[in-house]
Amino acid sequence: MRTRTPRIEPLGTEGLTPEQEEYLAPFRKFVNTGVTSTIGHHPRAAIAFKGWATYTMMEKNKLLEREREVVAIRTAWNIKSGYVWSRHMPYGEKAGLSREEMEALKKPISAHDWSAADIALINAADALCTDYFVPDDVWAELTAHFDEEQIIDAIFVCGHFVMLGTFLNATGVQIDPDVIDDPDLHKLEGAA
Repeated sequence: MRTRTPRIEPLGTEGLTPEQEEYLAPFRKFVNTGVTSTIGHHPRAAIAFKGWATYTMMEKNKLLEREREVVAIRTAWNIKSGYVWSRHMPYGEKAGLSREEMEALKKPISAHDWSAADIALINAADALCTDYFVPDDVWAELTAHFDEEQIIDAIFVCGHFVMLGTFLNATGVQIDPDVIDDPDLHKLEGAA
């Protein structure tokens, strides 16, 4: 976490505007996460975000669930988003990533025996997070394993988590109690 103090307090259940109540009501059936209760301060943005997030991370995206999680988790590490990282550990496991693979997403590619397709996705996430561009050699890796729609979706998944992680880092959204905080992120951030 970049800050241990929320800059925007998550919404509770009291004193909500009708728009905030309408936005948060469906989430009460599930887990009301720090993301939903913080972005709920801006219902119009929250509704727009929900549509994009649903496309990016659900069945309409052409990447396989495991491939989406490789990009999401590597991006979370690259941008030092403790919230995204911790929230996506269970998603990665559900998608078929081993604990060893998820830990390896913190390290250089050479630290794990990745498939060529995984290497392409990791290299793309790294390039997009550092240079906001995919160089020709990485593009060639992507096209060797993925069709155009899948490549576009990989770029969108990375961009989605850069946007979300930036929001979470800047607003100080704290890690939800139902997931595990990773102390390695604090070493990177220089946080206590």
